[in-house]
Amino acid sequence: MTTKKEQLTTSWGAPVGDNQNSMTAGSRGPTLLQDVHLLEKLAHFNRERVPERVVHAKGAGAHGYFEVTKDVTNYTKAKFLSDVGKRTPLFVRFSTVAGENGSADSVRDPRGFAVKFYTEDGNYDLVGNNTPVFFIRDAIKFPDFIHTQKRHPATHLKNPNAVWDFWSLSPESLHQVTILMSDRGIPATYRHMHGFGSHTFKWVNAEGEGVWIKYHFKTEQGVKNLSSDVAAKIAGENPDYHTEDLFNAIEKGDFPSWKVYVQIMPLEHADTYRFDPFDVTKVWSQKDYPLQEVGRMVLNRNPENYFAEVEQATFSPGTLVPGIDVSPDKMLQGRLFAYHDAHRYRVGANHQALPINRARNEVNNYQRDGQMRFDNNGGGAVYYEPNSVGGPKESHENKQASYAVSGVADSVPYDEHDHYTQAGDLYRLLSEEERKRLVQNVVNSMKPVESEEIKLRQIQHFIKADPDYGKRVANGLGLALEQNV
Repeated sequence: MTTKKEQLTTSWGAPVGDNQNSMTAGSRGPTLLQDVHLLEKLAHFNRERVPERVVHAKGAGAHGYFEVTKDVTNYTKAKFLSDVGKRTPLFVRFSTVAGENGSADSVRDPRGFAVKFYTEDGNYDLVGNNTPVFFIRDAIKFPDFIHTQKRHPATHLKNPNAVWDFWSLSPESLHQVTILMSDRGIPATYRHMHGFGSHTFKWVNAEGEGVWIKYHFKTEQGVKNLSSDVAAKIAGENPDYHTEDLFNAIEKGDFPSWKVYVQIMPLEHADTYRFDPFDVTKVWSQKDYPLQEVGRMVLNRNPENYFAEVEQATFSPGTLVPGIDVSPDKMLQGRLFAYHDAHRYRVGANHQALPINRARNEVNNYQRDGQMRFDNNGGGAVYYEPNSVGGPKESHENKQASYAVSGVADSVPYDEHDHYTQAGDLYRLLSEEERKRLVQNVVNSMKPVESEEIKLRQIQHFIKADPDYGKRVANGLGLALEQNV
């Protein structure tokens, strides 16, 4: 039985006559400009790589579904959460944060944990990490922070001086630094780590009543981590270890899954809680606000094409659906702009229309034109609003819920400056062996720092979190504690 061979064509569908030899003026003559197939191949090849993400450049993704397991309709009107047993398709991208696209998976770094829910009310993106907190709490500091994680402009090498200089001058980073330097700093795989929305969000129900919430994704595979030595060995032998593990697990039917929970805080508690609940460098006590089950996430299908689905996937915390709103979290507020803007630069103005990002419901708006407009661009339909010819109109019941604001327009910090209690609490929760590994990881990371002033400054933060924490780091660095007091 013979199978009909598919005919090779140009991108505009014309059949290709020769894909092995360029058209030249004679056998030794110069290549002809009229070889449009050659020009198209080379021009497309030059553009095959979109600019990599500034952060979260290296990652892996998978398709799956979210299933509601508990009734939460008294808290939110989000349709994909409306019925127990309801399933919503989704796509997840896991990533490292600081490294480039070719960097190793097993580095000590937070992991991105981004989920795109394809709901009947449009897409909903939850763009979090595998840690419940972050290094900074105001978006204005984000470009400077990321610069410290990247390469020195002269040496083009990673720069521990910049890393610890920034952290030592930004004490709000101490909680996340402690997590990063602990055993949790290097997950064994993407499947063996928790995920968090990190920020505070607002759920609003059908009656317009709201609550503040935080998301928790608890891995059903169990939490597993890598030691620094094992991680370094893996980085040298298989830098794509986490990417390979995720793909292979799904390919053989071992589908990764997470139980999804939220912490729920009444709106009025935000004014009286013992710290600012919108500060992303803090966690809410689970004794105060216990985890409440919402559903379960399962990943059961690998991408068919990495570039089309993983590399071109775009996520933003500003991709919201009715029933889910944002909070005054300063870091979140900046991300609402920055993520969409990054995608417009990296992938294009019409990134939302790409198959991996396209909503599963009908999209109706008045946005037109732009690079790579690959649908019918709205056809001949009305292209402005308001109009009197029946174009799509807003539905006021889907407005974001209002909340009161007051004060003077000014550049102001958070009112609360306790950067040490939660980091110290975390240190004291660790076992003795976990503390030893934490301190050793910190010491190994700080040893290359050339400035003793930076080391002494950072040790002061460790001491304020827990005197034992600071003393051990100082001893590990060969600095007498008296110098740090």
